Amino acid sequence: MIRIPRQLAALAASTTFAAIAAVMALAPASAAAQIKQAGQFPTLQLSAGMYLIKAEVAANEADREQGLMYRTSMPANAGMLFVFEQRAGHCFWMKNTDLPLSIAFLADDGTIVNIEDMAPQTEDNHCPRAAVRYALEMNQGWFKSKHIGPGAKISGLPR
Repeated sequence: MIRIPRQLAALAASTTFAAIAAVMALAPASAAAQIKQAGQFPTLQLSAGMYLIKAEVAANEADREQGLMYRTSMPANAGMLFVFEQRAGHCFWMKNTDLPLSIAFLADDGTIVNIEDMAPQTEDNHCPRAAVRYALEMNQGWFKSKHIGPGAKISGLPR
């Protein structure tokens, strides 16, 4: 058995502790530290007829995965636009999402293909009826209250 003097053992322990503390300082304290908050996504102005929409844009994988998760409120004429590189049957669910939302699936030219209402904290899939590159989430009932449905167009989409 090897005996290590107490001072040397204390020095080794404090050096190890300092190294661990330095690594922890570089790493995020929790996954929550990586969650984007409202205002941290790029925004763009869209229009649906006479109605203006302030849309936060989720155009990369990380932003699309987070979407509106963990939000407790959203202004009346605000939403989130999901932009995909390829047209496909991009489906959505409401895991970790506290807001009741309506989602409009949009063709390349902004035409609404279909609209689905989504209940908070559910894992039900909500899918487009045709391949799309865009999806727009708004507070639940927004499209209905504005008499906007399939066939209507959303303008201002990025290309």
